Amino acid sequence: MKFIHTADVHLFATPDEGKPWADMRQGEIEETFDRILNDCNEKDIDLLLIAGNLFDRSPSVDDLIFLDEKLLTLVKTRTVILSGPDDYIVPGSESSSYKFRSRTVMLPPDRTTNAYLRGINTCVTGYSYGKPEYRSRIIEEIEPGREDAINIMIASGGDKHHMPFRKDAVASKGYDYVAMGYIRRPVHILRNRMAYAGTPEPLGPKETGRHGYVIGEINDEGTTISWCPVAKRNYVDISITMSPELSPEEIVKNLENKMMKLGTDNIYSITLRGFSKDNTNLDLTRINSRFNVYEYLNMTISDEDQNILQVENENNMMGSFIKEVNGSYTLDEGIRSRALRYGMEALILAGEER
Repeated sequence: MKFIHTADVHLFATPDEGKPWADMRQGEIEETFDRILNDCNEKDIDLLLIAGNLFDRSPSVDDLIFLDEKLLTLVKTRTVILSGPDDYIVPGSESSSYKFRSRTVMLPPDRTTNAYLRGINTCVTGYSYGKPEYRSRIIEEIEPGREDAINIMIASGGDKHHMPFRKDAVASKGYDYVAMGYIRRPVHILRNRMAYAGTPEPLGPKETGRHGYVIGEINDEGTTISWCPVAKRNYVDISITMSPELSPEEIVKNLENKMMKLGTDNIYSITLRGFSKDNTNLDLTRINSRFNVYEYLNMTISDEDQNILQVENENNMMGSFIKEVNGSYTLDEGIRSRALRYGMEALILAGEER
């Protein structure tokens, strides 16, 4: 039995509101979900698992009709959907009784439910959200639903407000696979047996790294899974080192070359580090016109900053270091300047890490 596991799609979300590219992101999230459905057809997938937060909100009946139309394009694939903390469905609501025309099961809210799929002899067990938070250890209590079948758990959560659980407690249940949602980065928790899929399309600047879905197969020899990238864009953190030896134009050119290698579709957070005679002298117009820049973080130190740091840190390690280097007669001016820059930056960064 071949399956795809995705989660935290957040259809209808608009990441990065107010940014020039924000209007495109809602459509790109939908396009990435459509690509997952296309992969289900192209890769002959038996089961699509959606482990919570498919929508960015509690879905209306119109939202479910919209989804149903998409799932009707699946040729062979069955779909099982869990409601998560962001797209929870209130018990007894009109949405909770929606009947899918596609071969889809949406697990009902506020109770453990088994969905047995006879054609692939697979039982998917989960507990859909009927409200935003559950602080009890529900996931640890869910038992496999059927003997002599493939047993899969589908769940969303992991922090103290959203169904906390211990990995070992879930692993001891003996599921063939546990499909997790809620954590927005891919995490392989238990080798070939339990994983967070992460968001297929990242939703904010903290969600760096690649994004995609889990693809797996369960047969007589056990379960194997791998990860498949699918995102149109990624958030990328990069830094560029300022230096008095480099002109502002050279610094901008170095930054531009670095970003060209990483790709023009990415969304960048750029940190300026090092020492500069003038922290405000960079013309970033060309960078802003060619790339999606979420923010600039200026961590540089100017000559004026250096003097201030020396006065403010007179009685600690930073001040002692500046005094020692400036007072050295064995270092020529160029080496002294570089030693001062590198040492001060290291001490500042060490302070940030604490």
